[in-house]
Amino acid sequence: MTYGLELDRYIDAPADVVWNVLTDIGRSPSTLSGVTGVEVLTPGAYRDGFRWRETRRMLGKEATEEMWVADVDAPHSTTVKAASGGTDYTTRFTLTPAGEGTKLRLSFEAEAQDPGWQHRLAMALFGKLGMHAARKAINQDLYDIAAAAEARREASHE
Repeated sequence: MTYGLELDRYIDAPADVVWNVLTDIGRSPSTLSGVTGVEVLTPGAYRDGFRWRETRRMLGKEATEEMWVADVDAPHSTTVKAASGGTDYTTRFTLTPAGEGTKLRLSFEAEAQDPGWQHRLAMALFGKLGMHAARKAINQDLYDIAAAAEARREASHE
């Protein structure tokens, strides 16, 4: 079973500024309002194989997941993966120049690896709620990324 969504946001900042915000994992808790903590597991710069633990508040609860970079084509796109509870999560960010700004597309996919009857029942009962919560969190992340990138662009012009 696979569930997914795709959202776009125009950001009034050049792609390199958006990229720097997006890949500054250590500063995620100050950039993304849904992220309450980050533990970087791989020293050095953002790259293929870079890993971290991210703690996020969703549906009134905190959860920590280990995440890793599966693909990087700086500053055009990156793919981040996570696995939890028998489900693989893939998030792909694509940055496209748009006028003087950037269109940021976020594609999210959740794929159950071995969906037994209990998982299928849970998804039938709660799948829409989960995807609604994911859409809300992703929209907030896109808003937060845009705000941070636009603030950095403004600071660089002062």
